[in-house]
Amino acid sequence: MSAPLPYVEIRKPGWLTTVQDGGRWGFQDRGVPVSGPMDWWSHRLSNRLLGNAPEAATLEVTLGGLDLEFGTDVWFAVTGAECPWTIDGRPVGMFGATRARAGSILRSGMRSRGARGYVAFAGGIDVPRVLGSRATHTLSHLGGLEGRALRAGDRLTLGRLDRDVRPHRAPSAVPLPVGGARLRVLKGPHVGHLSAGALDTLHGSRYTLSPRSDRMGYRLDGAALAWPPDGIDLVSGAAVVGALQVPRSGAPILLMADRATTGGYPIAAVVISADLPQAGQLAPGDWIEFVSCTRPEAVAALRQCEEALARVDA
Repeated sequence: MSAPLPYVEIRKPGWLTTVQDGGRWGFQDRGVPVSGPMDWWSHRLSNRLLGNAPEAATLEVTLGGLDLEFGTDVWFAVTGAECPWTIDGRPVGMFGATRARAGSILRSGMRSRGARGYVAFAGGIDVPRVLGSRATHTLSHLGGLEGRALRAGDRLTLGRLDRDVRPHRAPSAVPLPVGGARLRVLKGPHVGHLSAGALDTLHGSRYTLSPRSDRMGYRLDGAALAWPPDGIDLVSGAAVVGALQVPRSGAPILLMADRATTGGYPIAAVVISADLPQAGQLAPGDWIEFVSCTRPEAVAALRQCEEALARVDA
């Protein structure tokens, strides 16, 4: 008789917990959002600590409050936002592989720094793939578990890992925000569609994440980036993660993991890939300052992120 499939059961889902993998790539030309983790680095680190594939599905836990029960013995790893994790009441160290026994309870307190934690399990979460991905996009009800945020009583089957997990720990390379973050940006393709000096305003201002921010985008309160009096709407074009769109109100919107695939607002700047993990760890009320960056600097920063992951010995 074969061994039962490993699984975990959600007891309390916290504020917002979803299943996310590397994202639903290859369908943006058909209007299908990519989704995936808000903090790609922490997501990939949690998988690497267990020897999973980089894109294996994990839990993204927003602001904490998750309780889950292990149905079988399972290796797991927790990364991302700083918050107290316990298993059966005992502290669990972050950024390392930990063995859980069947019936044990993993609990997350509320975050103290950062906004999103990631829980990976050896073998990954084995929900059905939709268009090649297990990532949850709640607005279109795609992926994850029934295309929605997790609820109490949900049971998640896990895959099997065909190798042994070695218990070890690794440092986090994502600087967690303390009230806010300085994000490096490249000049966007539509600066000429904004009023003169808009980019100087962007780089010289501090913005605050509005409570209306979510996985689709961060609405930013602060200095307006004005359109010229004769400004015209653009034909909708491709929208990328990290793009800073400017509607006619002048209040920027930072596009995040669940962004739409196209948009018609001018893009003033784009957050570099290496700083997207920091952006993904921001919460409403946090501040952002945008710092100008060159393309070679952006490439070098991304290379450093990849090298840091490669140094984690799974």
